[in-house]
Amino acid sequence: MQLDDATGTPGADADFQPYLIPQDYDGYTAENHEVWSILYQRRMDLLPTTASAIYMRGIKAIGLDQRHLPNLNEVNARLGPKTGWYATPVSGYLPAKSFFAMLAQRKFPTTTTIRTREQIAYLEAPDIFHDVFGHVPLHADPIFADFLQRTGEAGLLAETDEQVEQLARLFWFTIEFGLIREHGEIKLYGSGLISSPGEAVHALTDAVEKRPFKREDVIQQPFEIDHYQPILFVVESFDDLFRAMDEQATIFREANQTAPVGG
Repeated sequence: MQLDDATGTPGADADFQPYLIPQDYDGYTAENHEVWSILYQRRMDLLPTTASAIYMRGIKAIGLDQRHLPNLNEVNARLGPKTGWYATPVSGYLPAKSFFAMLAQRKFPTTTTIRTREQIAYLEAPDIFHDVFGHVPLHADPIFADFLQRTGEAGLLAETDEQVEQLARLFWFTIEFGLIREHGEIKLYGSGLISSPGEAVHALTDAVEKRPFKREDVIQQPFEIDHYQPILFVVESFDDLFRAMDEQATIFREANQTAPVGG
């Protein structure tokens, strides 16, 4: 997630064009590709049995390869015709409105840099491994694709601090740290779990309280980013996600249309 902050007046900083950059694929070094390969293999040792089947199908659908970093033009040539989504390279963190404006247009803000060998175990800021390996495979799923676009639309509608916080919690407990039940088993789909070996294992243990996903519960649940999550939410299908975000967007729209003007 390439989000600088979650504040700002409606419509402010929604122009994302200044943040778009080309991916300098020829500029990657042999070590860059090797780091990708190491990260890819470490996660794929476990994900076939712990990740959502939808995510695993997405990996194949967009053509990710252990041997080299993804060329976003090639990824998008496969992804775009499926759902209209495009992994769009950006220069770094985006203002909130710009970030959500990109999602609303089915453009996923994507970092093009990759961590160093010394940072393989942990990196604070997102890199191309987190953004592409963690996020983009799910964008090949039509229902998740619609949900993510609706998330962007909801983000553009959020005006008050309370609305922004509610949206942040929905984003955190779904797109970043979501779980899904498939054939009676709980699987990973959130990018923060998919791309993190430690938290992915922890999330499926009894140390984590797994609650049924309900929009009204999620927006009341605070989260902290500096430790493993003690509480996660389990959806039964991605239809649940779309319905929840669609409802949240409607709540924002209606509330802001009827809000009094001025002091």
